Amino acid sequence: MTHWKQRSTTNLDVVYFEYQTKAQIDSIDVIYVWDLDKTYLDTSIDSLSGLLSTVFEKAFAKKNVPGTPDIIRSLSRYRKKHFNEEFFPLFFVSASPPQMESKVYEKFGLDEIQPIGMFYKDNLRNLVPKKLLFLKKQIGYKVQSLLQLRTRLSKNVKMICFGDDSESDATIYNLFSDICARRHTETQLTNLLEDLGVSYSQIDEILRLQTLIPIQDPVEKIYINLATDTDPEYYLKYGRRTLPTYNSFQVALDLVQDQRLSLEELGFIAGGLIEKYKFTPEQLVSTFEELIRRRVLGLSSFEMIKNYFIEKGFISLSWMPKSEPLKEKSVDNGSVYELHGIFEPWIPRHIDYLKDYR
Repeated sequence: MTHWKQRSTTNLDVVYFEYQTKAQIDSIDVIYVWDLDKTYLDTSIDSLSGLLSTVFEKAFAKKNVPGTPDIIRSLSRYRKKHFNEEFFPLFFVSASPPQMESKVYEKFGLDEIQPIGMFYKDNLRNLVPKKLLFLKKQIGYKVQSLLQLRTRLSKNVKMICFGDDSESDATIYNLFSDICARRHTETQLTNLLEDLGVSYSQIDEILRLQTLIPIQDPVEKIYINLATDTDPEYYLKYGRRTLPTYNSFQVALDLVQDQRLSLEELGFIAGGLIEKYKFTPEQLVSTFEELIRRRVLGLSSFEMIKNYFIEKGFISLSWMPKSEPLKEKSVDNGSVYELHGIFEPWIPRHIDYLKDYR
């Protein structure tokens, strides 16, 4: 196979591989952006040993975060059925090194998914004693990657973003949102990026890319996989747009609520978790109830999904959750933004990125 440098474009440490060259991404209304490690693949690259192990691991040996390929395939089928899309608008932004690209792409083939493109971090050059710290510094790299992607998308695109709690993904996606919406002055943004450990060259590139994109917030929803068991209440500092989830079934439930997945596809995802990963119907119902307790799912979605669970035999006709579901208050084009009651804002006016508390 051709060397990765001949199959990609590089800007600082951002390496981009394009797979679907015929996809007209500048006219797509919604795209899906996925992190790789601990969000799609159950891997670890935050240590030297973990990185080297991941680099040399065979494609067939790579393990998925349970249910993630099923979610992507379900989203793809749903959009093809309802929007007649030839290419599912999927992109990956990974902090993995580009030397892994051929094996990861082979893994995608085994999982029967076809991303349009993928970003990698040229990180093996940091495998020297004085630079090992940069293995864990992902904010500048990922924000730059997202901005490079944004320059190629339509003016009013919506981005559904997926990350985890191990690599500051909530900070990255929300900061990207702030940059697109111009919520900080140039001086404020520069100081913030410096405080977050972003290099001067990367700060300059981020500011340059900001001038190339419209003043519009494209981030529609952010899902954070709780891979390291962070308390979900911590993420309330980012607003209700950022949803921490314990498993992929909770992601699927919320996607059903926002009319991005059907009950039929929810059943496909549930079946995969039960058959491949030994989930029980009781566990799936428990995660459903946990989202009701956290006031994520509204009354209409609760009733629809409850009836589905009754039909599948997961629960009885008399079953009721311990917390009463609330009615939807703000719904736009099928997406639920607010339930009746007093809650944190959907997007806060200010997020304190530098303090590690709610």
